[in-house]
Amino acid sequence: TLPEPDRPPTVVPQTVDGLTVLYRDADIVVVDKPVGVAAHPSPGWTGPTVLGALAGLGIAVTTSGAAERQGIVHRLDVGTTGAMVVALSERAYTSLKRAFKQRTVEKRYHALVQGHPDPSSGTIDAPIGRARGNDWKFAVTEGGRHSVTHYDTIEAFVAASLLDVHLETGRTHQIRVHFSALHHPCCGDLTYGADPTLAKKLGIDRQWLHARSLGFAHPADGRWVEITSEYPAELQHALDVLHRQ
Repeated sequence: TLPEPDRPPTVVPQTVDGLTVLYRDADIVVVDKPVGVAAHPSPGWTGPTVLGALAGLGIAVTTSGAAERQGIVHRLDVGTTGAMVVALSERAYTSLKRAFKQRTVEKRYHALVQGHPDPSSGTIDAPIGRARGNDWKFAVTEGGRHSVTHYDTIEAFVAASLLDVHLETGRTHQIRVHFSALHHPCCGDLTYGADPTLAKKLGIDRQWLHARSLGFAHPADGRWVEITSEYPAELQHALDVLHRQ
């Protein structure tokens, strides 16, 4: 007998604590993704997903895209919180996929990084590829994909800086990799070299990285839509600790 072919994970309706809807109409839904939630099902992932949460809320996404990631036009890391848009209609899927590919979507993140980047505002233009000998970690590599990150310092603390980050490209782990390469990793990001002592002091157990806002032309009529996500409690707590120092 022939072996059973590998089947893609299916979307199972879920109740996901902390996931809220920031905006919804007939074409799109923008959710506030909490930490510990993946964008869609994938092999080896047994935790909650954005698509599972939407199914649990009775929100039907478009059938466009692979079965396990229908409606997904961009993703956030499991450990990254914030605004994420999902397509509910086929025209939204087509329009938003094109917009992300053509880089017309305004993706802004806030990142708390160790130390003080010099200059305080600038651009990181460094190719990113898979780290040698590690399938799930990335690094600045000579043969990597073109990757550009723009940043401005919002506030400087004694041991860290709060940055406003604008992604020109959208590579996996791009912000985490770029600032780690500059020796200013995101606070709490032990995978990319953050100081565990500082993370403990700030009360965080994941990277301080938040998808602050998304701006794009609406698929239906072209009007500009911009959605902002507030900091979750644990990230705000870390800032409060720094403010008290």
